[in-house]
Amino acid sequence: MAYTLTNLQDDIRNFTEVSSSVLSTSVLDTLIKNAENSIYRQIDTDQNVFYATSNAIIGNRYITIPDNLRAIRYVQFKDQAGNQFYLEQRDTSFMAEYYSTPDTQAVDIPKYYANWDEEFWVVAPTPDKTYEITISYDKEPETITDTTSNPAPATNGTYLSNKYQDLLLYGCLVNTFAYLKGPQDMLQYYQGAYEKALYSYAIEQQGRRRRDEYADGVIRTVLASENPTSNK
Repeated sequence: MAYTLTNLQDDIRNFTEVSSSVLSTSVLDTLIKNAENSIYRQIDTDQNVFYATSNAIIGNRYITIPDNLRAIRYVQFKDQAGNQFYLEQRDTSFMAEYYSTPDTQAVDIPKYYANWDEEFWVVAPTPDKTYEITISYDKEPETITDTTSNPAPATNGTYLSNKYQDLLLYGCLVNTFAYLKGPQDMLQYYQGAYEKALYSYAIEQQGRRRRDEYADGVIRTVLASENPTSNK
């Protein structure tokens, strides 16, 4: 069963046998968002991959980071002739050594990029012309508690709540029993259930979804098999 926010809240209260007088909507919203964030940070998935385009400006080495960006996957530049090339990521100390005079007129085709601060990343050399930028990045995870998302409220269901209900529920129950400070045996039980669900989620997201049966072959399980012997 796919979860809506209301269904998930009801199941958390039913599984813990605690009413809304203790597990209020605001408390559950926090516990649910914490579970969603924990899953997001632990497993690299396709759920939050996003693509955005912008333009590098002549003589400006700073590029504004999208507001919902968590981590960059790759950066692609395209010139006006349609030639495409990818930038290599480096740290800011490398950029300072490689391009020690960024304020001069020494411009060229950008080759590297680095995270500058929470608002910008920087390229080197400084762009010598206008380039179209395409970035692939991990965006802020969608939360089922968001009542303002468009085109439909996330409270009606998210990728995680629609396809991996057990994982989301177990993660929420771990947080809820920790919030309630027990019982410890229930906390340990759901922690184990959560870890098993997270492991199978990782196998699907980082394994099966990124394999091609034609190129990689069918996934096979190694079975124990005794060597044939003659019993006399």
